Amino acid sequence: MNKCVAKARLALLITLGLGLNLSLSAHADIVLHGQLKQGGLLWGELPAGSSVKLDGRALNIADNGVFVFGFDRDAKPISHLEICGADGECEKQVLNIAQREYDIQRITGVPQQTVTPPASVLARIRKEAALVSKARQQEFPRQDFTQTFNWPVLGPITGVFGSQRVYNGSPGRPHYGLDIAAPTGSKVVAPIDGVVTLAHPDMFYSGGTLIIDHGMGVSSTFIHLSRVLVEVGQQVKQGDAIAEVGATGRATGPHLDWRMNWAGQRLDPALVIGPMPTAE
Repeated sequence: MNKCVAKARLALLITLGLGLNLSLSAHADIVLHGQLKQGGLLWGELPAGSSVKLDGRALNIADNGVFVFGFDRDAKPISHLEICGADGECEKQVLNIAQREYDIQRITGVPQQTVTPPASVLARIRKEAALVSKARQQEFPRQDFTQTFNWPVLGPITGVFGSQRVYNGSPGRPHYGLDIAAPTGSKVVAPIDGVVTLAHPDMFYSGGTLIIDHGMGVSSTFIHLSRVLVEVGQQVKQGDAIAEVGATGRATGPHLDWRMNWAGQRLDPALVIGPMPTAE
């Protein structure tokens, strides 16, 4: 039987871009990468024969011990990580998820037809949502998310993860992406390696839409594109041109909306990437 240590003996330190030790008293030290906060993506490695659970949910572990998990925009303040070694001994850690304050805008007097799409396009919206869901549910045994991310395009940040608008008193969907303003036609490059799981020229809400899978449930979505330059099933390398910036779908101006997901959790791209390079 597994022996669960009721009192955590893990010293958990996590930071963006640096590997710090998750010290296990009975097992080898583990290095984690990422930010322990709402919208954060984290990954690490475990010794052979180990298993890990997040809030009671078993996480996939690759043959080389790599595992990954993340926290949604509205993740609760407390989560629980349990790691079991090949010897059956388990250790638990309470994870304190940093809570964030999001920009909430309240707008009144907006015409209802602007807020609610007409009934004539509802079937189209449902069909496109199903395509996106299917693409994100694919899971490849890749570990591209362990790479250092690069910016897919450079420009002013005009929208941030988690912001939300309340129209005429009714909350709209939160914004789950990172908006980067750039002229129409600007090249969008792959921030890390991956395989294309969706390439659509024009969806109702998101316009030109591209999804790239980075492995083990981690994916990037790029929307409002004027052109998609890759095809489903194509493998891309970091820095490859994959699309062009546009203002398609429900967009008010040309920009790239970059989103990330892990296993149904919506993540913040800003937490996996460093500062944007300054123009030379």
